[in-house]
Amino acid sequence: MANEASRPRSGRDNPNVTEYRMNRSELIAALAERAEVTRKDADAVLAALAETVGDVVANGDEKVTIPGFLTFERTHRAARTARNPQTGEPLEIAAGYSVKVSAGSKLKEAAKGK
Repeated sequence: MANEASRPRSGRDNPNVTEYRMNRSELIAALAERAEVTRKDADAVLAALAETVGDVVANGDEKVTIPGFLTFERTHRAARTARNPQTGEPLEIAAGYSVKVSAGSKLKEAAKGK
């Protein structure tokens, strides 16, 4: 078994990894660098953003839009009948709520590489 120091720390460090996912601490570091603030301040802003979006979505009467980037909104899922895939027996799924996240135009363009 390779020791901890010799193992790649993330997908970015490993040429064999084709998909890379930025974790929270890496996002905070990138935000802090771009905004020229401390990591602690960037972490506080990210936490406040997540909490605020969560509160508004939980309330359900409005959506949160960051123009050109993302839109968050609560959606209602109606009750429905599904089937157990193993037995074929019908199952009643209760009505509930979900979150819909839509990409904005600038994010879509960035994903296209423009």
